[in-house]
Amino acid sequence: MPHFTIEYSANLDGRVDMAALCEVVRKAAVETGIFPLGGIRVRAIKCEHYAIADGARDLAFLDMVLRIGEGRDLATRKKAGEHVFQTLSRHLDPIFAASKFALSFDMQINDKETSWKRNNIHDALKAEAAHG
Repeated sequence: MPHFTIEYSANLDGRVDMAALCEVVRKAAVETGIFPLGGIRVRAIKCEHYAIADGARDLAFLDMVLRIGEGRDLATRKKAGEHVFQTLSRHLDPIFAASKFALSFDMQINDKETSWKRNNIHDALKAEAAHG
């Protein structure tokens, strides 16, 4: 269950293709090799109302949170997180070059005792792979 939630300042619209950015994050998650393909979710949520630093409207942000299930050691989580963050950061290099911009990424671990899921995507992917 790697779920990536991206919140971003509305002033990035027209400057960042959010659908492409979601795909960059999805591919980076797959490249780590630690997340089940059928569990990856990436979504972007535009924040129409926000205040940053001194309140100047030309400041922008993108904040990404990854929620994962338990079971991966710290070294594995750090390696995967670093790969995803660096990939995202490189993708956003043009924004850093052209404006004042804040990028953040946090990884959170869901407690399995208080996390409920229902998902038939895993089985569907396995069936598709088996039948070509």
